[in-house]
Amino acid sequence: MKYNQTVITDVTLLGFQTSKVVSIFLFTLILVIYISTLCGNVLIITLVSYSNVLHTPMYFFLTQLSLSDIILTTDICPNLHIVVQEDGTMSFRGCVLQHYIFAMTECSECLLLTVMAYDRYLAICKPLHYTSIMDKLFCIKLASVSWLLGIIIMMISTVTIACLDFCGPNIIDHFFCDALPLLNLSCSDTSEVENTRVFLGIPVLFLPFIFIMCSYMYVIITIMKIPSTDGKKKAFSTCSSHLTIVCIFYTSLISMYGLPTSGSSSDISKVISILYTVGTPLINPIIYSLRNKDIKVASDKIISHFVKFYYL
Repeated sequence: MKYNQTVITDVTLLGFQTSKVVSIFLFTLILVIYISTLCGNVLIITLVSYSNVLHTPMYFFLTQLSLSDIILTTDICPNLHIVVQEDGTMSFRGCVLQHYIFAMTECSECLLLTVMAYDRYLAICKPLHYTSIMDKLFCIKLASVSWLLGIIIMMISTVTIACLDFCGPNIIDHFFCDALPLLNLSCSDTSEVENTRVFLGIPVLFLPFIFIMCSYMYVIITIMKIPSTDGKKKAFSTCSSHLTIVCIFYTSLISMYGLPTSGSSSDISKVISILYTVGTPLINPIIYSLRNKDIKVASDKIISHFVKFYYL
């Protein structure tokens, strides 16, 4: 049996090949977005942890989503210096590790969104059985399975990539280590790895998407049967934030990986990647904060509590 050996020891990320002024602007913008993302998602986790009003399954899953967003942005944003320097070097192992963490968090987020869709389905379509099914232990199990599947499935995918021969060149025309740029560095036949990635995408992307769509079909049918207009609005408001995030998540995913890239500018692909890896994690807490009364009430209570404590 032949064992593959990695010849490349480090990789060079080109980042954005732009003027110094544009680079500084991008650096500042991404840094502000990163800090805002951390603050927004940490705030969500803090509010849910300390407010009794938010001790429900939906908000528990929201904290897991926020945790995923924090890990994702923290994994990608350390490459910020590449935006200013126009190129940056990192070890090949660090590059593979960055790809793994990125892929794992995205996979886990997809599964968490699926679990949240199931939660909304039970809350609206099976309200009498909701509390008995979605108890605390079951919620922890669902979240744990989502994380474990993301960790294991993406570990398999990353190992298959790492076992290829990489003999140069070691230049990646991107600002982080994604799967396709890594495969382009390989001098091995990558068809088997690509087939494995497609196969693994079925349980973590396609099946969850179908499940989410089916869940919301039942949710919409149930809402339409509610006689009063106020009742319909109230029922839909409980799932509108989640549905918005699902639409943004899958639209970004399709834009990044589903659309043909041949003939398109590499800078366009990088901009889409920034929106997907840095922008989306910021949008999630904003949507839940702006469109959710419970979050606003909990935030006001905590702020008033700290104000009173400060003046005392």
